[in-house]
Parts: sequence; structure tokens; C-alpha cells
Amino acid sequence: MFTGNLVRLRGLEKSDIDNIMFWINNPEVTRHLLTFTLPMSRAMEEKWLEGAVHHTDTDKLLAIETLGGEYLGGCGLHHIDAVNRHAEVGIAIGKVDYLGKGYGTDALQVLLRLGFHSLNLNKIYLRVFANNARGLRCYVKCGFKEVGRHRQHRFAAGQWQDEIIMEILREEWEAGR
Repeated sequence: MFTGNLVRLRGLEKSDIDNIMFWINNPEVTRHLLTFTLPMSRAMEEKWLEGAVHHTDTDKLLAIETLGGEYLGGCGLHHIDAVNRHAEVGIAIGKVDYLGKGYGTDALQVLLRLGFHSLNLNKIYLRVFANNARGLRCYVKCGFKEVGRHRQHRFAAGQWQDEIIMEILREEWEAGR
């Protein structure tokens, strides 16, 4: 387990399925996620979770929970490139009552520590939609910088959205700590 000030990150368990199903089809939670556009069935999530509980060389998926043990969501490092020492980060707080209260920022800081110190990465990057103000605040607070933009990259809710590419280097993260 990896612990922050508000949260701890732990391995996903098959028993997390009920918590995942609680938020996976909630548009308030998933509207800013890159891969969620259609409703997910329990069978689909169970199949995904079966693979997610086993870390691979290129993907490390974790549950986010409060220090008291309440499940909040998930996060992970994806597309880990051990040769070039970079990975993509993803995070979702599934309990809307916890949004905007620092849990996501704390979880991301713990995940950055894991990536830079335990996995010896040099760069961690992410993609975020331009209309995700809460996510953008979190990422900037954690030290990410915008390095590119895919214009009109996603059509959702009747409008085009830009996808912003952000990244942080290990030396930047260490200097900001």
C-alpha cells in the first residue's frame, strides 16, 4: 500500500466490483474520462477487473481509498515504457461527495511518488479534456504542464472538446515537493 495525507492506494480486488459499479455508469463521474462513452454492464466490468487485479509490466492499476478504508475510485499508470522511462497516468474519484476536496490531488501525488521512486520513471503524462476544470486544477497543482493539444478531438454533449496533453518530469516533481 502507498499512503498519502488523505488516501492510500492499494491493489484492486475482485470484491471491489460493487463499488466500481456504483460509479462506472454515473455520467457526473465518467463524462471527463477518455474511454467511457457507453454504459458498462456488470459482466463487462467483472471481465475487466479480472485482468486489472494482476499488474503487468505495462499497467499498474490501483484502488483509491480513504485512510479509514472507504473505497473512492481508481487510478493507475498505463503504457509503462521501462526503456524510455515514461508512463501515462489515469485517475477517477467515483464518489461525487469526495470530488473537489483534495482526495484526487493526494492520490495523484502518491501515484507520482510511486512512478518516480518505485518504478524509476523520468516522465509521467496524461490526457485531459479542456472542459474538465476540476481535473486541470488538480494536474496543475501537482506540477503538470500543458505540452500539446488535440483540437476538437472529442464530440460529447453536442459540442467539440479539445484534448490537452500534460506532463511532468521527475526533476520538476522533485523540485516542487
